[in-house]
Amino acid sequence: MPIPETFEVVVLSKETVADGVVLLTLGRPDRGELPAWQSGAHVDLHLGEPPVIRQYSLCSSPTERDRYQVAVLREPDSRGGSAYVHDGLTLGDTILVSLPRNNFEQIEAKRYVFVAGGIGITPMLPMIEAAQRAGADWTLLYGGRTAASMAFTEELVATGGERVSLRPQDEYGLLDLASLLAEPTPDTAVYCCGPEPLLKAVEAHCAPWPKGSLHVERFSPAEGALDGPTTEFDVEFAQSGVTLTIPPDRSIIAVAEEAGIPVVYNCEEGTCGVCETPVLDGAPDHRDSVLTDQERQAGSCMMICVSRARSPRLILDL
Repeated sequence: MPIPETFEVVVLSKETVADGVVLLTLGRPDRGELPAWQSGAHVDLHLGEPPVIRQYSLCSSPTERDRYQVAVLREPDSRGGSAYVHDGLTLGDTILVSLPRNNFEQIEAKRYVFVAGGIGITPMLPMIEAAQRAGADWTLLYGGRTAASMAFTEELVATGGERVSLRPQDEYGLLDLASLLAEPTPDTAVYCCGPEPLLKAVEAHCAPWPKGSLHVERFSPAEGALDGPTTEFDVEFAQSGVTLTIPPDRSIIAVAEEAGIPVVYNCEEGTCGVCETPVLDGAPDHRDSVLTDQERQAGSCMMICVSRARSPRLILDL
């Protein structure tokens, strides 16, 4: 399948930073700086042979242009990505990495509330750095199964002191979101990354907050996101001058690719954002886990790997 632009990097170091978590440092020492990125960005790693493609948040500093760092949790039910990183990847290996993409952009705010669960701490590290640099107020509530499973705790406490609340579940139970998010706070952005139950809980507690306050990142589809009717509809591909019928059991991407229309995609789950496509006319039925509520309401773009149509016809800029 067509995939986003990639380039080769070398594994410069591989370090265990918590139980079941390794930190990879990737670079290309003989080719200068890596492509720039901003806090919240992630990259695709192409792992193994044949390669599987997995997305990981960048957790190093955007100011360090000579390296990318990602932290990878060993997943008990690994589909090949995390197992390969932990067991197969070694110092000096060369792998393909995508250009950074950012579906979790950090907006300017006077105050930030960061909530992280487990490996969801990774995108928070450069965000905290950016908040510090901007002179913004911030707090972090960080939970994990055990203290030993929580990566980067020493660095976070050294940076934030009392702003950082570490809450391993075996000592404290579930995170006290009710207290943290009880009252909507003006000029505050809430950022959350972690397992789906945490994301859903934070979304529920932030329901009374002003629209646009909450920002979440998922690397698996939100619960129920892919559900809904699968009726037939037509798509006009404006650039290609072709109109095709999308049957109930096939995606827009599958039909377009079969017809020779160039499409670029990756996850086919509505989580990576690669296949985002402008909508020129019609009403999308959004089933991705990337777009914000405001972006969905605008209806000006859609993820064509999973989303469908609420109108009989869509016109896409493809």
